Amino acid sequence: MAKEKTFFDKLKAWPLLLPVVALILVMAVNIIYDAANGNNPFSFFTITLQNTTANGTVFYGRIIDILNRGSEAAILAIGMTLVVSSSAGTDISVGSVMSLAASVCCVTLAGYGVSSTTELAHPLVVGILAGIAIGCLCGAFNGFLVAHLKIQPMVATLILFTAARSIGLLVCNDLIVYVRNPQFGFFGSFFGPIPTPIIITAICVAVTAVVLSKTALGTYIQSVGINAKASRIAGLNSKTIIFMTYMLCGLFAGIAGIINGSRITSADSNNIGLYMELDAILAVALGGNSLGGGKFNLAGSIIGAYTIQAITTTLYALGVSSAQAPVYKAVIVIIIVAIQAPPVKVYFRKRNAAKAAVAKEA
Repeated sequence: MAKEKTFFDKLKAWPLLLPVVALILVMAVNIIYDAANGNNPFSFFTITLQNTTANGTVFYGRIIDILNRGSEAAILAIGMTLVVSSSAGTDISVGSVMSLAASVCCVTLAGYGVSSTTELAHPLVVGILAGIAIGCLCGAFNGFLVAHLKIQPMVATLILFTAARSIGLLVCNDLIVYVRNPQFGFFGSFFGPIPTPIIITAICVAVTAVVLSKTALGTYIQSVGINAKASRIAGLNSKTIIFMTYMLCGLFAGIAGIINGSRITSADSNNIGLYMELDAILAVALGGNSLGGGKFNLAGSIIGAYTIQAITTTLYALGVSSAQAPVYKAVIVIIIVAIQAPPVKVYFRKRNAAKAAVAKEA
């Protein structure tokens, strides 16, 4: 007769255990830091309404700031989750694609050769669609290399990782193109008291979750990631599915790039999306998803993305510079990947089996 699982057995099997524990640890560090400095220990959780000159009454607080500033990483994490699941590889070009999408969007809205404007040369929807279209095109390029030419994902996406940002600079004539128009700035500002990026992220997550749960797409992606040959024998077109995930990744990179450009009402090709690929990959890993492909947990990736932003905010609060922060994130990636490594998993399985055998004999 099988032994009934205890609460701790169920807890260890919970898919969201790793991201939730990581988030709790970050919160605990903030509580300890605030208490040590004589501040309210729970100021991290405080949310207030404040009047601002530009946006009226808006929500304010560290959690709101994390949700706002982590929106781009959360959107990128959606596409990165699908890519990792289907191809067992990462798209390291998403940060550069963000920069290119923002550049194309701003140049379309400002007009070619214009470095600063308050009037839109083309309708807002045209500029937004242009940025999203270039993101999809970049994703399609990556997908073609990976799915049809069988190039390793990191090598295939390394091309646009290097080139997309440079193409953005060419589009902008090596200038920072300013679009100081309220319509464009809305996407990085506020919708009532709530930051608009939070709303856009919620829509992206909700639509993706509904599509994955109400259609067979999620099952197809996981099947291809687990065993592409078996999926092909079962009648699935693995090339098309992998291609689609990279195209979706490009789509979300384009959306994230437009949000980032809207925040600063400009296209700063050198800085938009810088190091964001690291945040997206780390979000997927921290979300409990295996970087070896297969099954994925979208909720875990979203929690992971906001945990990364919370870590970044905490590092800044602790006096770590923005130039040093990626080093700490890289260390976290190494630890998470090591924990998920097959030899480590085998070791812990054997150890648990040995403990169970000893307990049974006793």
